[in-house]
Amino acid sequence: MKNHPLPGHDDPILTTSETARLLGVAVSTAQLWIESGTLDSWKTPGGHRRVRLSSVMRLLERQPSRSRADADPATLVSLPTEFLAADDPDYPVPENEAARLQALAATGLVDSPAEHAFDRLTWLAAQVTGASMALLSLLTTKRQWFKSRLGLDTAETPREWAFCSHAIVQDNALVVEDASRDPRFRDNPLVTGHPFIRFYAGFAVTDRNQLPLGTLCVLDNKPRALTEGQFQALHELSALASEEISRRPIALKTEK
Repeated sequence: MKNHPLPGHDDPILTTSETARLLGVAVSTAQLWIESGTLDSWKTPGGHRRVRLSSVMRLLERQPSRSRADADPATLVSLPTEFLAADDPDYPVPENEAARLQALAATGLVDSPAEHAFDRLTWLAAQVTGASMALLSLLTTKRQWFKSRLGLDTAETPREWAFCSHAIVQDNALVVEDASRDPRFRDNPLVTGHPFIRFYAGFAVTDRNQLPLGTLCVLDNKPRALTEGQFQALHELSALASEEISRRPIALKTEK
């Protein structure tokens, strides 16, 4: 067990109760893990334990995901169900899906008001690529919610429809030049119906621990491709979105 804080100003300090909420366990369980050294921690001058967010995320990545039904009710906290990993999802998920969802919940971004910082990035993404639509999407278990959107009226879609679910499991961008010819997407309701997506290009947007929360993506209703310059510009804008998220303090989210 460490008796001093880990270095770095971009790695938030958590109380024991905040740690418990992120891990989805009772405070008593978090205390046990802290005292046993499972979680690195240190004591404040007042004798209170503190934990770095990075330590919590490392533990989450080592733990297999479990459903609410399989968990011990005594150790559960009221984390919204859409931030609990699905047992048998109908969409691709990264290996660290449970930790990814916990990290997304911790941002407090889902269902938050529009913000100029993100709207500016989607506007720039559309401008530099010439796309008719641009989105900053966030992926919960149940839905794809748009923190920022340009050229699209709807604020969210079911997670099963999300091109972005495929993008966050890749090391690089997902580029689909004609979705109507791609077996992964040709029967997707967003392809067969409004807005009749044909082209998609998206990079993962991550938190400070490189967990993919969603994507910055551009779309069009006609087949097309990106030039090398457009591809690089979209990459840089997604990096700016990740930096904007990473510099913010965590905002733990629980059910009402």
